[in-house]
Amino acid sequence: LLAALIVWLPFAIALLAGQAQSSAANTKGTTKSETVARTPWGDPDLQGVWSNNSVTPMTRPTQWKDKERLTEAELKELQMLVAKNADDGGDAIFQSQVQLALDAKEKGKFNQTSYDPTTGNYNQFWMAGRDWDTRTSLIIDPPNGQFPPMTAEAQQRRGGRGVPGFVPSGDGGGPSRRRPAGPEDLPLGERCVSFGAPRTGAGYNSYLQIVQAENEVAVLQEMAHDARIVRLDNQPHLPGTVRQWLGDSRGHYEGDTLVLETTNYRDGFMGSTRDVRVTERFTRVSHDFINWVITVDDPKTWTQPWTYMIRLKREDLEDGVELERLARAANLSPSELRDRFRHSLDSLQPP
Repeated sequence: LLAALIVWLPFAIALLAGQAQSSAANTKGTTKSETVARTPWGDPDLQGVWSNNSVTPMTRPTQWKDKERLTEAELKELQMLVAKNADDGGDAIFQSQVQLALDAKEKGKFNQTSYDPTTGNYNQFWMAGRDWDTRTSLIIDPPNGQFPPMTAEAQQRRGGRGVPGFVPSGDGGGPSRRRPAGPEDLPLGERCVSFGAPRTGAGYNSYLQIVQAENEVAVLQEMAHDARIVRLDNQPHLPGTVRQWLGDSRGHYEGDTLVLETTNYRDGFMGSTRDVRVTERFTRVSHDFINWVITVDDPKTWTQPWTYMIRLKREDLEDGVELERLARAANLSPSELRDRFRHSLDSLQPP
C-alpha cells in the first residue's frame, strides 16, 4: 500500500502543476453557486480523500418497508444495538449491520457469521468505523428502496444452481458459478486484481481520492488501487469493440456537479451485462460531504434504470484512521509513515 501511494504521487503532482497554470473562468454547466469552493479555473473543487463508510444498507430492510427516514430515537436505538452486539474479534461484517441489528431485535440473536463459514474470514477489527444517518436505504429510485425487477434474460443468466460443473456460493444463498479450471477462471476480485469501477462497497478499503485538472479528473480507489483518468473534453467513447475492466469513462460538468458516464465494460457492473451505462454525479454539498449519486442503466438486466446515493465524507490523511491503516499494512508507526510520505513528496517536487 505504501508503494502504491508513492507511485500515485507523481501523477498527483503533475495534475497540481497543471492547475497552477490556469485561472480561466469555467464556462461548463449552467447553474453555479457562489458559495462552492472552486479550482483556479472555476470548476467546483472536489479534490481530496473521501471515505465511503456509511452504515446505510443498499436496499431498505423489510422492517422499514414504507419508511424513507428514521427518527433520531430510532437511529439511536439502532446504534446501541450494533454497539452492544458487534464483536471486533468476530467475523467481519461485510453484510448489512442494520439488517443484523433489526433481526437481533426481533429474534434475539445477532448473527455475525462470515459469508464463508467453511474457511472463515477477516475479523471485525479490520473494518472501518461506520458513519450513521437517518436514511433507510442507499437506493433512492425506485422509491421503495429496492432493486427493480430483473428481466427474464438476467434471471436465466444468473441461474445454474444444480447444474453439473457449477460450484455453490459460500453462503448457500447466492448464484452458483462454474467450477474453475485454473486461477484465470476465478473472479478478478477474488484474485485481488481489480474490483471494478466505481467500487461502492462500504467499510473496507472504501476510500476515494479525487484529483482535478482543467481537462481531466482522476478518481483513485483505495481497493486494488484502481485509478480512472477521465477526459472532460467532449471526446466520444471508445468504439464498442474496445472493452476495459474499468469501462471507458467520459466526464463533464452540469453546473456544480461533476458527471462521469462509463460504458464499454468488459465484464459489466454489479451483475449487469457488458453493455451497461453507469452515470455518476459528484456534488459537493458542504465542506465535509459530497453526494455521490450513481445511476445504473442496463435494459438487459433490470426492467428500469435504478439510482443510489452515497454520502462521501472528507478525510484528513494527517490525522485520520486511513493513515493508521496504511501504517499497519506497511509495518510502520503512523509517524514513520508520515515522515516517509513527506520525504517522498519532497523528492518529487520539480526544481
